[in-house]
Amino acid sequence: MDKTYQPNAIEQQWYKTWEENGYFKPSGDTEATPYSIMIPPPNVTGSLHMGHGFQESIMDALIRYHRMKGDNTLWQVGTDHAGIATQMVVERLLAADGKNRHELGRDKFIEKVWEWKEESGGNITRQLRRLGASPDWSRERFTMDDGFYKAVQEVFIRLYEDDLIYRGKRLVNWDPKLHTAISDLEVLNEEEQGSLWHFRYPLSDGSGHLVVATTRPETMLGDTAVAVHPEDERYKHLIGKTIKLPLADREIPIIGDDYVDLEFGTGCVKITPAHDFNDYEMGQRHDLEMINILDQDAILNDNVPEKYRGMERFAARTQVVDDLDALGLLEKIEPHTLKVPRGDRSGVVIEPWLTDQWYVKTQPLADEAIKVVEDGRVEFVPKNYENMYFSWMRDIQDWCISRQLWWGHRIPAWYDNDGNVYVGRSEEEVRRKHNLGDIELRQDDDVLDTWFSSGLWTFGTLGWPEETPELEMFHPTSVLVTGFDIIFFWVARMMMLTLYFKKEVPFKTVYVHGLVRDGQGQKMSKSKGNVLDPIDLIDGIDLESLVTKRTAGMQVPRLREKIEKQTRKEFPDGLAAYGTDALRYTYYSLASTGRDIKFDVGRIEGFRNFCNKIWNASRYVLQNCDGHDCGQDGSEDFELSIADRWIISQLQRTEIAVKEAIESYRFDLASQALYDFVWSEYCSWYLELSKPVLWDDNASDAVKKGTRRTLIRVLETILRMAHPLMPYITEEIWQRVKELAGKAGDTIMLQPYPEANEHRIDENAETAIAWLKGVIEGVRNIRGEMNISPAKKIPLILRNGSERDEELLKQTRSLLTKLASLESIESLEAGAEAPASSTALVGELELLVPMAGLIDVEAESARVQKELDKLDKDLASVAGKLKNPNFVNKAPEAVVNKEKERLADLESARARFAEQLESLKNL
Repeated sequence: MDKTYQPNAIEQQWYKTWEENGYFKPSGDTEATPYSIMIPPPNVTGSLHMGHGFQESIMDALIRYHRMKGDNTLWQVGTDHAGIATQMVVERLLAADGKNRHELGRDKFIEKVWEWKEESGGNITRQLRRLGASPDWSRERFTMDDGFYKAVQEVFIRLYEDDLIYRGKRLVNWDPKLHTAISDLEVLNEEEQGSLWHFRYPLSDGSGHLVVATTRPETMLGDTAVAVHPEDERYKHLIGKTIKLPLADREIPIIGDDYVDLEFGTGCVKITPAHDFNDYEMGQRHDLEMINILDQDAILNDNVPEKYRGMERFAARTQVVDDLDALGLLEKIEPHTLKVPRGDRSGVVIEPWLTDQWYVKTQPLADEAIKVVEDGRVEFVPKNYENMYFSWMRDIQDWCISRQLWWGHRIPAWYDNDGNVYVGRSEEEVRRKHNLGDIELRQDDDVLDTWFSSGLWTFGTLGWPEETPELEMFHPTSVLVTGFDIIFFWVARMMMLTLYFKKEVPFKTVYVHGLVRDGQGQKMSKSKGNVLDPIDLIDGIDLESLVTKRTAGMQVPRLREKIEKQTRKEFPDGLAAYGTDALRYTYYSLASTGRDIKFDVGRIEGFRNFCNKIWNASRYVLQNCDGHDCGQDGSEDFELSIADRWIISQLQRTEIAVKEAIESYRFDLASQALYDFVWSEYCSWYLELSKPVLWDDNASDAVKKGTRRTLIRVLETILRMAHPLMPYITEEIWQRVKELAGKAGDTIMLQPYPEANEHRIDENAETAIAWLKGVIEGVRNIRGEMNISPAKKIPLILRNGSERDEELLKQTRSLLTKLASLESIESLEAGAEAPASSTALVGELELLVPMAGLIDVEAESARVQKELDKLDKDLASVAGKLKNPNFVNKAPEAVVNKEKERLADLESARARFAEQLESLKNL
């Protein structure tokens, strides 16, 4: 093996081997337990971000674990056609050539999209491979492929025929730039500074006025009521009267509704049912007129007074305010912070807009989807996410499924010239089914929301509506791994549609993970300049390239300069190449049950060191085992030392802990248990405990064979146990150790996952080695405190020991002598006088190391005093700074906290040195 672990030298080579050999495919063993996961399909336009990296790493660990457990595993992979995102990408490409989609026409434009998809749409799947993801690539699906389209079309038609899909005029999120309805998930609500305008609305009878407040003055032209709380003493006598709506010259009613907050504002609310979601609901309750004042471009239409027609909405806002002011009806304007809805793709302000769309009646579908969670057929992990699911499902609204795009599943509906609608699989089927002859028909121009097609993902990818063997074998799927932010948009919709069409749940468990944020807990975003690319963490990136990447496309010089400065400060050397395994292990270590995942690059550096530790330990094992008899032939002529029995026992406990953690989706606990065993037990202790045996010319061949056998077999088991989390380094090392460990096979990923044997848990060996470690650490502490070289042999006196201590000493004496570098070990009777010594305790047992001849007490005392003097000087400086009000009150909180931590560290160090000086005085 090379002296240092170089992940870039092995990763892509191993991945190619795995994929070419078909190791990712289901085993085909019909007797084995099926285990399946459907990948949440990433957008075909996308690239791997930290959230993807985290999620895919979790899924890959589960799949690799169950594959090694012998289950017949399928990880179904695929991408979503991403209607808006993809159409925008291709439209931008056309614009660069001076063209647009309307010039091409729908069919030619769709051809261009498919061309782009074939050339550039596979970026994210290439990145998934780089992450080590092991789905069955031979079954890769796309939500626009022919087979999936058949499933989408079938679902739409059946729901329509069952009276669960209808076309109606309702309020939607409308993007005036993209000219389409969009889902709530595609709307970014971010705080912006605006104004709150207070207007006087005169009562029709001339008896006074009401004051209403609004953040969107232009919408008052579409008001159809003013609402007050029915119990509001100020206004309840006015309910039933009317208002003379300024500028519009219409009378509108004053209505009473419990929705109005008596304490907010003036207690009077203008109601614009066609341009506000809450007002729409109130309009429904009170049968108010719906007046749509905007067209698809957010230009005021013919439903407003002539003066305002054709005005852009924000220009109309200014004009309306000026006109009301001129009429003496503007009472005041206040600065106001509000959440402004913007399209995540277009960036423009979204309008609630009344338009004809296709809808799914969700309540009939939601009832069964609620029931399967209540009765445990579907389990949420963590369980608290069930409450989020229930709250949305029990107050569910009909689902708008149409989008005004060209790219997507075109709605299978046709219209005649009288506006009658016919739904079918093709125009020919519609004509035949409804005896329409040769009358003119036109197909609906809209396409289906991508959430509609992805709602069929668990069964549509397996061949439905055909009853395929894959559908029979792998559905319902085993677990869905997803973020909490799409429980409503995707998880719930899959539940409803799958239950309706398959009469079974889509998955048995929903594992909900948190969202990956930066080390300070902030959301990762390009505008904040804190985005990390998983591939950069794997392969490394130099500082200049990182700066260029983070500032690309930024039009605001001040923001670009800020992010460049921030990046140079945070990563002065760029990002090192940490490798895939270190990145994946970092993800697992963060996979707790909390909502937010704070990603600190410092942690990935620690796990790269962990990879190096495993690599170096393996080199030591191979150096001591290669070419020797390690029991690989199955012979039993070996003897296990107490250290061998201890590490084997600890291995069983680790296997139990890791298995329990993975099966309960606590990857943080699984990774910690494995890390602690490998680093603290196997590498830090067992490898050291093996040296006195292997390097002892007097040790028997049977004992040496037992140690070599244990070294190689525990390592090989570690590799199999770690493989789901760290696929590359484990495969590379396993190939080198498998034969010595008596294993055969082409790849570690098809080896059996380790199963604990509780009969091999040896509590006696564990007790003995725990005692040995305590004594060795005690002696090492004495050496450190007294500045005695680790190589210098020293005497050790044991005092106040029990019979058990004597027994444990007998079992471990040779190991203790060599690892603690002792020239002698002597036991004293309790109360017996000992020479001047430095001491340590292991339980009640006293460890005494006589200092005579070991150190120059006077010189050592002078050295310690010098350290104390330096610490006193540093303490005075830091304490003085913290007593200075100017520093404490004016310095950033983080700087002050850092000084407080430094003070605590200095005080702790001073206490240690003072104790050491006192010990020297007693010698």
